[in-house]
Amino acid sequence: MRIERIDVIHTNIPMNQTFRTSFGAINEQHSIVVKVYGEGHTAFGEACPFYAPVYSYECIETMKAVIRGFIAPAIIGKSLDGIEDYYRAVDFIKGNNHAKAAVETALWDLESKMRGLPLWKLVGGTDPAVEVGVSIGIQTSVDALLKKIEDYLTEGYRRIKIKIEPGKDVDTVCKVRKAFPDISLMVDANSSYRLKDSETLARLDEHHLLMMEQPLAEDDIIDHGKLQSAISTPICLDESIHTPDDARKAIELKSCRIINIKYGRVGGLLNSVRIHDICMENGIGNWAGGMIETGIGQRFKIALSTLPNFKYAADIETSDRFLVEDLVTPDIAHVKGMLDANTEYRVDEVKLNKYTEDVTICRA
Repeated sequence: MRIERIDVIHTNIPMNQTFRTSFGAINEQHSIVVKVYGEGHTAFGEACPFYAPVYSYECIETMKAVIRGFIAPAIIGKSLDGIEDYYRAVDFIKGNNHAKAAVETALWDLESKMRGLPLWKLVGGTDPAVEVGVSIGIQTSVDALLKKIEDYLTEGYRRIKIKIEPGKDVDTVCKVRKAFPDISLMVDANSSYRLKDSETLARLDEHHLLMMEQPLAEDDIIDHGKLQSAISTPICLDESIHTPDDARKAIELKSCRIINIKYGRVGGLLNSVRIHDICMENGIGNWAGGMIETGIGQRFKIALSTLPNFKYAADIETSDRFLVEDLVTPDIAHVKGMLDANTEYRVDEVKLNKYTEDVTICRA
């Protein structure tokens, strides 16, 4: 494929509800949407590490700088022999996985259009029926959390994830489990604990959680291994895994039993598939996490969730859950907690332009 032009588009969409985690509160959805022109088609990708560098060192401004200054010049006007060739072209750039993923996903979209294949088949998916879970941010009270859970269960979500942090953990989980003894329940700590908190985290074992996501530091796999050996709840790694080699090391160290794959965090779909394959070979389950993407990015999470080792319900938001308007048509909507990966979501460029904050056009 030959890329003639890349538009780097910063979008900012108001959210219809605040999402709180241990990182802070989010009221606006900032993304980098990449539009590529090539082979007679236009195609779109997206990544969103949050506006500020709170999830990782990347943020919206670093993504703009890296794409327009380094990634675009490395591929515009050149013939790429598939996605692997793109990886080779940008391999000189250390890290900056979200920036790489924003462009890489656009190239997958382009290849999908060139070959006339849906994304889920292109990535090697085996089952287009995708199970959907929901992630609930930190609430003002336990009663408010219980009401949220009840509402989402009524909507048909197959798995409930709640956020925890020191002081809002054991008692909260105990009350949730008492109210909903049979639901598929997991917790996400977003790196807010340390190994010294092992006794507190071990108290969650009695509640038979599906998993505990990233309890310790965002760059750690050593202490996670020590914690996993001390508790029965499966640990799921998120922020610690950036490359296939990170996944291999974590598995060898027995740091986790599950790995959450966020395509932006690992540099795109190809690395996501590589991590999936390593995990499947070693009996480590996967599921697709999210960063409150627009529908442009959610298309790629849906595609990944059709891979055979994605064993747990994905964090895929309906179009109206967080955003006042989504950027795709039709809206993303599940039926009793299930999505069909065969559904074709088209980018609504009128809405894209409406929520564009700035755009940089890159040419040869």
